Amino acid sequence: MAASGTTQSLTGAVYDLVIVGAGIVGLAHAWHAVKAGLRVHIVERDGFAVGASIRNFGHIGTTAQSGRALEFALAAREDWLQVAQAAGTPVTQAGTVVIARTVAELAVLEEFREERGDQAVLLTADETAQLLGFDAPGAVGGAHLALDLRVDPPHAIPALASYLQTLGVTFSYATNVGSIQEGILQTSRGPMRAAAIVIAVGHDLDRLFPQLAARWQIDRCRLRMLEIDTPRGIRIGPAILTGLGLLRYDGLAAQPSAAAVRSDFERLRPQLLEQQVNLMFTQRPDGRLIVGDTHHLSATETPFEDEASDELLLEETRHLFGVDSVTVRRRWRGVYAAGRSDVFVQEQPIPGVWVATVASGIGMTTAFGFAANTISQLISTPLQQPIDAARLPSRP
Repeated sequence: MAASGTTQSLTGAVYDLVIVGAGIVGLAHAWHAVKAGLRVHIVERDGFAVGASIRNFGHIGTTAQSGRALEFALAAREDWLQVAQAAGTPVTQAGTVVIARTVAELAVLEEFREERGDQAVLLTADETAQLLGFDAPGAVGGAHLALDLRVDPPHAIPALASYLQTLGVTFSYATNVGSIQEGILQTSRGPMRAAAIVIAVGHDLDRLFPQLAARWQIDRCRLRMLEIDTPRGIRIGPAILTGLGLLRYDGLAAQPSAAAVRSDFERLRPQLLEQQVNLMFTQRPDGRLIVGDTHHLSATETPFEDEASDELLLEETRHLFGVDSVTVRRRWRGVYAAGRSDVFVQEQPIPGVWVATVASGIGMTTAFGFAANTISQLISTPLQQPIDAARLPSRP
């Protein structure tokens, strides 16, 4: 994977908006800012995006959100369809199939269907198998969430960055940020001046604003994820969620029968809850299957991986597909910001400096909608005026 753009010299540069972070949240803010007529520059500490935005399933899980997240997700879905086409990166519109393997899991889906109407279509066991392309042992039914989308993150994120360059957005890769002041960003390549600054660094918010991160109770969520050869070489159109997903997505977890689902896991497979497993799958364009994931929260990540986490995922995968073995091709550590007080961190710690963090694993799902909200507020503030270099802080 190569860098998605060229590195600009920062010397003497002045922009309407500088964004720190070239992941999906930063790119989404750049797109909405360009649409609003702003001159935008993105600063990224690595040679290309290597964080949460490329380490995920590529699942745009619109339907299972609730509240503000659902509002942002529905808006982001429309943006994804527009942006991905312009950027030349494919979007799969096969939705998500949720497999129910217990009476309680099926009850959650029935309750969700009653609440959401046509956003969720209930399936029999045979209909579930038909949509998946295989029989999941023990399946008693399921639901099809047709609004959900899917992209391939290692391709989609660089493609979005390249597309933004065609719109006039410039990039500085391999560039670290030091101090941040009103109207000026000190970086390892020199000072950068801007009328407004957006900080979109995800789980690294504490590197730049430790007190803000502490107040919002931001941790790092460490995941284990795998890429395997798909059992029996089958092709799977939709993303796949299992009963564990009914406990992790707010729209599903809020249903009355979710408590019974949790009780079943506590009684029969407590280790899945201990590792905070969300057993789900998406298929990449080359046919391999992304398998995940476990969740472990801490402010500082341990460098050590426990093989038991991977084996637990593989055991559940073998059981779901009814096979004795699978071939692992790649393993990696996922990471994202996890907030205990709110999912959407949006604040001005310094006049003209906006912090924008999705403190949950739904950045791909909600970033465009969230970014539209931030940019709308940003351009309506008195600070966002036509650039006048004379009014900005003088260069040190």
